[in-house]
Parts: sequence; structure tokens; C-alpha cells
Amino acid sequence: MLKKIFILTILFVISTGSYAQQTREEIQKKQQELQKELNDLNSKLADIKNNKKISLSQLNMVQRKIKAREELISNINKEMRRLDDDIYLTQLEMNRLRKELDTLKQQYAKSLQFAYKNRSNYDYLNFLFSSQSFNDAVKRVAYLKSYRSFRETQAATINQTTNLLSQKAGQLTSRKTEKNVALGEQNKQLVVLEQDKKDKDQVVKNLKNREQDLGQEIRNREKMRQKLQQNLQVIIRREIEEARKREKERLAKLAEEEKRKRDAEIARIKAIGSNTKPTTEKPTADPKPKQVIDTENKGVVTGGGGDKNRSYSILESSSEGLSQSVNFENNRGRLPWPADQGNVTIHFGPYEVPGTKLKGVSDGIDIELPVGANVKCVADGEVSAVFDLGDQTIVIKHGKYFTTYSHLSTVNVTKGQTVKAGTNLGKAAAGDDGAGQLTFMVTNEKGTNLNPETWLRRR
Repeated sequence: MLKKIFILTILFVISTGSYAQQTREEIQKKQQELQKELNDLNSKLADIKNNKKISLSQLNMVQRKIKAREELISNINKEMRRLDDDIYLTQLEMNRLRKELDTLKQQYAKSLQFAYKNRSNYDYLNFLFSSQSFNDAVKRVAYLKSYRSFRETQAATINQTTNLLSQKAGQLTSRKTEKNVALGEQNKQLVVLEQDKKDKDQVVKNLKNREQDLGQEIRNREKMRQKLQQNLQVIIRREIEEARKREKERLAKLAEEEKRKRDAEIARIKAIGSNTKPTTEKPTADPKPKQVIDTENKGVVTGGGGDKNRSYSILESSSEGLSQSVNFENNRGRLPWPADQGNVTIHFGPYEVPGTKLKGVSDGIDIELPVGANVKCVADGEVSAVFDLGDQTIVIKHGKYFTTYSHLSTVNVTKGQTVKAGTNLGKAAAGDDGAGQLTFMVTNEKGTNLNPETWLRRR
């Protein structure tokens, strides 16, 4: 029973050690990522500070920096908890090994005492010659050999346990050193965090001093937002009307073809003088709201492949439109970002400027990036519109979804052009603070704006 408990204890310690090692690698990898992000933010903040005009971008950078710093400190805390667990388990293992070593030494001492008391050759010979038979003598010889082997095993086990105990002591010292290093790093990051918070307070103060200018910027942004929304709604309605028109024409062609076939069948029957009534098929009716017309099979597909819970649109009446919609949906949370680099300065939905009474609404996300950076398409689709609202704007249709790319200085695509994910659409124009800016939006066929960050992959 004790042997089973010992084996289970060893297995537990080994499995716990493997888990701790895996966790350690994950924690260290996360710390490296966070440190890289902080370095990037520090570099970008240094560039922004060169611009005397305090902007929301600078505030967003500082806030992101604080968030990353807090996450780094939390990560260090996880590392310290892991080290504490490792130290605790190592101490338990050392205590067990010490007890085991004490027991082995006691048993070995007893065997040595026994051997010392029976050390004369006469005693061994007397033990052998007192056998009742030859077989009994052979068994006694085997016993003596086994006893000697047992003593040798005892000595080897004591040496192994001593060495293992020494290794554990070394590991314990190493873990304590790592913990002290982690504790020092934590204290360092806490000091820097306080400085980051002071920087944020200063930026908020500076923004408050610019409240009047910022208010004008937000009002201008709101006017631009409304114009963009008006244009987008017109584009979506136009796409829906064109899709309905195309589908109506297709159904009319289908009905005409069916009528032609029926007329030909009637004529054939009359020609042979048959009284058999021809079989007729009803023309395909206009599809119901949640039905999709399959143009390849010339039939009505309910639920688009059997998914009855999915909401369907006339924009998916073609196989290409349906394919683009499904592809867009299946890649939710995994769509590539519309630029290779950049940071979100204004998130989706309502926002406030800290330290002021200023408020605004964003229908998408604003991404700050270098002026002239390439803007890329996030999914396969077709260019619905290219128009100018002071800066160039591109709207791309992905079945029943639309993505909008606004604030471009140049465009590389034209209306009606088929594009793929990654297609270079144009270059980013300068924003209010002089940095490059891109407004990216995701909209459905009802004209409802969706949060782009839930569709794009995490960076």
C-alpha cells in the first residue's frame, strides 16, 4: 500500500512539474509580446510628442500603454505564483527524500550491524554445514548472495537519494533566485506604471485646454460620419434594387423558357393526333424572403444549403453572392486587418474625451497609421462604389455584407471590379493631427453597422 502511495506521489510531482514548465513557457512568451508592444508604443508616443498638437491619438496611446503595463504586471504576478508553487512542491519533495534517506540509512545500519556480528568465516561455514540437505545448502548459499546484493542495492539507493536531494536543493535555490528577479521586475514596472498614469493625466489636462478645438474636430467628424452614412445607405439600397431587378429578369427568362417548352410539347402532341393532355409545370414563383435562388440549378434553395436558422438576403440570390457572404461569416474573428500596421485610436460606438464634456459616436474604427500606408481589402468581394468626401472612400460588397474604407489619398480600384482578400485598395491620407488615418466599417444589408473588431483577427 505504501509503495502505491509513493508511486502516485512521484507521478503527481512529475505531472505537476510538466504543467508548470508549460505554463512557464507560455508566461514568458506573453511577457515578451507585452514588452514588444510597450516598446512599439513608446516609439510611437515619442513621434507623436514631436507634434505640438495634442490629439486623441496620443491619449489612446497612453491608455493602451497603461493597459499593456498592467497586463505585464499581472503576467509577472502569475510567474511569481508559479515559482511559489514550484518552490512549495520542491520543498515537499525534499522533505520526502530526507525521510526516505533517514529510513534507508537506518535499514542499512541494521544490516551492517548484523553483518558485523556475523563477520567470521566460521559463522558462514557453520551456517552452510548445518544444512539438513544439499538442496537446503544451495538455498542458503543463494540467500547469502541475495543478502549481499541487497546491501549493495541499499548503498546504491542511499547514494541516488542523496544526489537527488542535492539536485532538488539546487533547483530550490534557482527558483528562489528567479522569484527575487521577478519581484524586482514587478517593483520596477509598478514604478513605471505610476509614471504612465501621470503622463495620462498630463495628456488629459492638455486635451482639456484644447477642448474648444477638439469640440470643432468632433463636430466635423460627426458631419463626415453622417455624410458617409447617407452615401452608404444609398449604395446598399441601390445594390438591393439591382439584385431584385436581376432576379426578376432571371425569373422572367425562366418562365418564358418554361412556356416555350410547354408550347412546343402541345404542338408536338397535336401533330401526332394524341388526345393525351400534356403535363405542365407551374412557373417558378418569386422567392420568399428567406429563400435563395440557385442560378446554376435554376431552382429555389431554402436555407442556403439547409441552414434554416440563417437570415438570407436578395443580395445572395447568386451563387457568387451567397459564397462571399458565407465566406465572410465563416471568417468572423479571423479577417485580416485592412493595414499591415497601425493602432485603433477610436473604437466602435459612443466615446468620450476624458477630462472634458465632449462626446462622439463612431460607426466603425479609426486606425492611425503612417501617411501613405497601403490599405488592403479584408475579404473577397466586388467594389460597390468609389467616391470623394474630402478624402477618397471605397465600399466593397461581400454578398450581403459591406466593408467601407475611408480617408484614402489615392485609390487603386474602380466600381464593379472584383477584389480578393489582401488586394491593395489605395493609400492612407493624413488625419487631423497630421498622422495617417483610416476609418474602417462593417455593415450588413439592413444598413446596420457592426463592430469591426469582432470580425478582424486579434493582433
